[in-house]
Amino acid sequence: MGTKIAVVGGGSTYTPELVDGIARRSTRLTADELVLFDIDRERLDIVGGLAQRMLKRGGWPGRLTLTTRRAEALDGADFVLIQLRVGGQQARLVDETLPNSFGTIGQETTGPGGFAKALRTVPVLLEIAQEVAHRSAPGAWIVDFTNPVGIATRALLDEGHRAIGLCNVAIGLQRRFAEQFGVDADDVELEHVGLNHLSWERAVRVKGVDRLPELVDSDPAGLGEMVGVPGGIVSAQRALPSYYLRYYYCQGEVLAEQRDGHHRAEEVMQIEHDLLEMYRDPSLDTKPELLEHRGGAFYSEAAAQLIASLHDGRGDIQVVDTYNRGALPDLPTDVVVEVPARITRDGAAPLAQAPLAPDMHGLVESARAYEELTIAAAKSGDRVLALRALAANPLVPDWPTAGALLAALLEANKTHLPRFFPQVAVA
Repeated sequence: MGTKIAVVGGGSTYTPELVDGIARRSTRLTADELVLFDIDRERLDIVGGLAQRMLKRGGWPGRLTLTTRRAEALDGADFVLIQLRVGGQQARLVDETLPNSFGTIGQETTGPGGFAKALRTVPVLLEIAQEVAHRSAPGAWIVDFTNPVGIATRALLDEGHRAIGLCNVAIGLQRRFAEQFGVDADDVELEHVGLNHLSWERAVRVKGVDRLPELVDSDPAGLGEMVGVPGGIVSAQRALPSYYLRYYYCQGEVLAEQRDGHHRAEEVMQIEHDLLEMYRDPSLDTKPELLEHRGGAFYSEAAAQLIASLHDGRGDIQVVDTYNRGALPDLPTDVVVEVPARITRDGAAPLAQAPLAPDMHGLVESARAYEELTIAAAKSGDRVLALRALAANPLVPDWPTAGALLAALLEANKTHLPRFFPQVAVA
């Protein structure tokens, strides 16, 4: 029997990115069947129609299957890629706006918004993973692209599932530096360390030579602008923070912007609407340029590259989310970190890194504690654990704020939190 790839959340507007990546790697990733599963039949048909045209255009020899039945998608699958958004964009809009009323930042993967998303998402992921364990091929891999990726991956791994988390932040920066230095992407290696959406580039090696020091010395402001932080932070740390550290380092500025009505969710909702209209066009057989503005740049590269290496065991280096296992020596072995790892058929072997600087370490430890408590709360529906988790979040100022915010977040997400509201029917 041939290789089968299943995509849970196949009606996502991201899916054409993945299809493009799989089609271009047909020599390495000899998949016989690609299954797109989604509970929304209309979206599935629209996205699936474009996927079929793209695969035909690329001469992909495999079979594309569209289904609203999860069991059909997972049966015998060798790779299961999960890209979910429990509650859809409307829930994301709540994640980004409700926290502002409590003087905190609203964001879909960090802070109180990311906390709410984790509560909605972790139980669903674990339910799917259990079905993968029973239905999919022996040794099947789960590739998680569902945010918050670090929390989701830790929840999967702690339950014993064969899973690797994936984010496009590192590969996006790699491609950007490759373009800047006029080299192939494979010539750029990043020393990417930290947690998902809480990471730093400590080196940018171009053909083996670290070019980050000269960039920091010559244009710290330009580097800072690239990721949305002041150049002084880049100069002081001698490292490039990920864009998501803007929420930690520039909280006041971000909160002011959000209170002025700048929320990414509203923009993404319009982009998704426009993309789906484009996808309906029966003459369209390539991913539209607008997809780059959806936020999934290089998603196809990261996802397809990871699956291909798990398939053929190439042993190349990729930045993924996996158990630490000593890679960052100042963190516990069972923390899910985001670091370079060697990818083989056996999975991701994280590469040894130097310890984190004290300021980086302190922030990571704080976020790590929050993540562990959040997973426990999501699985149990325990409100005391949920309060402790939210109070531990580095973007929540104090216990009283955490208490009031928790009550509001739980109420706003009631229909998606059966563990916290067992008497309410899940939407």
